[in-house]
Amino acid sequence: MSPVSLPAPTLHTARLRLRPFNDSDATSLFTLHSNSDVMRYWDGPAWSEPSRAERFLTACREIAESGTGTRLVVEAKADGGFIGWCGLTRFNPEFRSASLGYCFDDAHWGQGYATESARALLQWGFHQLDLNRVQSEVDTRNPASARVLEKLGFRLEGTLREDCVVNGEVSDSWVYGLLKRWWTPGDSSEPSV
Repeated sequence: MSPVSLPAPTLHTARLRLRPFNDSDATSLFTLHSNSDVMRYWDGPAWSEPSRAERFLTACREIAESGTGTRLVVEAKADGGFIGWCGLTRFNPEFRSASLGYCFDDAHWGQGYATESARALLQWGFHQLDLNRVQSEVDTRNPASARVLEKLGFRLEGTLREDCVVNGEVSDSWVYGLLKRWWTPGDSSEPSV
């Protein structure tokens, strides 16, 4: 059976627009991922080569074409400014499961953008992809990201001991899960497509 592509949606929330990546996002993407503060708890070092952004954009196209996920730019509705990105990857239609990931510019931390964008993407995933389970992993030294997941209804399921080694530094990750039956869209209305 050949893979079925997964068209990336465009979603709107009260303050945000989530849209598919395009080639013009390479500079903003590189700026985001080359920031060592942003990448502090990531599973890889900060980017040092702009070509990494091109590879990321290629990977975004490949996961969409293979039907295994979607990654979306998160931008402010007010001015169209690039805030970060949010994605559902490792989509398995047979198991009705996927993994949630996100990355935001540190100038926009603490303003609820991660929660708002992830909520919109999860709503889309549970309704359009008929997901039953979404998983996410977070570095145990990053309680702010753990709080985002908990606000969305994710539950802590376990700890992966010493699962990442970045620049010689070993770290643990928490594994969070969210089942469809636990999902509530929260205080925001369903995102418009």
